[in-house]
Amino acid sequence: MAKLQTTDALLSSRCLFLVFALVCLLSSVRDCNAARVLSSSEPPSQSFANDSSSDDCDQIFNVQYYGAVGDGVTDDTEAFQLAWQAACEVESAVVEVPQGYSFMIQSTIFSGPCKGGLSFQVDGVLLAPDGPDCWNENSSKLNWIVFYKLQNFTLQGKGLIDGNGQKWWDLPCKPHKGPNGTTLPGPCESPTAIKFFDSSNVTLRDLRIRNSPQMHLRFDYSKSVVIDNIIINTPALSPNTDGIHVSGSQSVGIYNSAISTGDDCISIVSGAANVDIRNVTCGPSHGISIGGLGNHNSQGCVCNISVSDVVILNSDNGLRIKTWQGGLGSVSGVTFDNVYVENVRNPIIIDQFYCFSKGCHNATMAVYVSDIAYRGIRGTYDVKSPAMHFACSDTIPCTNITLANIELLPAQGQMIENPFCWNAYGSTQTLIIPPLECLQEGKPHSTIQGNIDSCSY
Repeated sequence: MAKLQTTDALLSSRCLFLVFALVCLLSSVRDCNAARVLSSSEPPSQSFANDSSSDDCDQIFNVQYYGAVGDGVTDDTEAFQLAWQAACEVESAVVEVPQGYSFMIQSTIFSGPCKGGLSFQVDGVLLAPDGPDCWNENSSKLNWIVFYKLQNFTLQGKGLIDGNGQKWWDLPCKPHKGPNGTTLPGPCESPTAIKFFDSSNVTLRDLRIRNSPQMHLRFDYSKSVVIDNIIINTPALSPNTDGIHVSGSQSVGIYNSAISTGDDCISIVSGAANVDIRNVTCGPSHGISIGGLGNHNSQGCVCNISVSDVVILNSDNGLRIKTWQGGLGSVSGVTFDNVYVENVRNPIIIDQFYCFSKGCHNATMAVYVSDIAYRGIRGTYDVKSPAMHFACSDTIPCTNITLANIELLPAQGQMIENPFCWNAYGSTQTLIIPPLECLQEGKPHSTIQGNIDSCSY
């Protein structure tokens, strides 16, 4: 009996020892998301952050390591900048915005160039200041977050970027549409939520963005951009809140995304070329727009735009090209393919008389519009406007417009207006519904060719 008790005691001691050893082992394992926060409130030294002998945790720069609070009220801008500066010097680094926290940051620029493979991982909430009164006096009111001079960069995450735009929309600067025909105030100078400038090989994916004071995503003078699986959501009556804006940028792909805004779902303006849009749902919105180009007699050029497998719902426009009288340049090589529209005004529209007031007049010059193809455009339209509208310059006609497999039916009631054409030339390759009898065949006998620039990107 004594021997049995001795054996039990020995087994018990061994079990306690094993448990104790396991606890020690687990406690020695570094938690990449918490260990440095617990060890010190100060940022890690630069030498430690760059120590190549450290484990993979040293590639992760959690903004909380640098003092970010994440309560949605405290200004965490400085902590984000410190994390960015440290990560910028490390190959394949990750700036981490952790889940479960809301980080308020003021207008700021995340500048490069940085080491290759840098990622900005937004798993928590990024929150803009609560309206213009909370904006830093010395900060730009044109942009909230700017990424500048970056290469091989990724912005991603399962979190939320919230522009907190309501108080900007309510500024008494510019009237905009309200319910039941009323007029409400809106923004003049308001910030874009996220802007990329002079960057290349940029990827954005798996993000949710909402309530930008003005545009949500803007790309200026950038190239090789991929936008995939992005959700943008802003009220239909929020003014000037374009979803994705492409300006002066080439080789841009926009894929597998859903966008609802108070302005253009996607806007493409001067200097854009080789833009591919696929599997995108828009609405409510002002549709997918090229332009406006040529404002104040300026020169604009857009070419090689492909829009396919797109759905546009409850929107003021569907597929739109808009230019101002007196402009220079061209829009060419645009294809709209397999697009479904539902309850959309102006499903197909080219408007070379785009203007904000009644004081706009005809001009001798215009942006040249040519080689525009519409294939497989189906669905329903709001009968307040014709299903197809081609209003082209008096002196510089639209040319080589082609249409095939178009079937647009009234959403409610009967068709009120036939399709409209003015100085538009092209051809229909199949039966078109409603019939497009106003499109002129062939090419115009004469047109002003001076100052018409082709796309040369």
